Amino acid sequence: MNNPEGQAAPPEVLTLDYRAFLEAYGKGEVIVNFERKAAAKFLSARMLLPLFMLPVLGIGVSLALVGWLWTGLAVIGLAILIPRVVKGGAPHFLMQQILEDGGLYRELLAGKVIEVVKRN
Repeated sequence: MNNPEGQAAPPEVLTLDYRAFLEAYGKGEVIVNFERKAAAKFLSARMLLPLFMLPVLGIGVSLALVGWLWTGLAVIGLAILIPRVVKGGAPHFLMQQILEDGGLYRELLAGKVIEVVKRN
């Protein structure tokens, strides 16, 4: 339904318990919208990505300093690239986890990382 200005009305945001969410999602009645930056930040904290990145960067620098320059640069590149790829895929990864874990669903709703809206 359109409002007087001709713009579509905003989708109806739902607050469903986990069982009702699974049922509605399975039937295709709802859509899960992710706040992309919040999802990336949440996943990064949950997977401890900064704690992964720093030691791998150190190993890459060490390799470069002892003469394995290209290997060291490749390791440094991977240490920078892998967390970015993981963060970019955060919504997909979290969606798969939500379907298996009600606690995560509630945590993401409370943190405003996701919103469940009714499909038009």
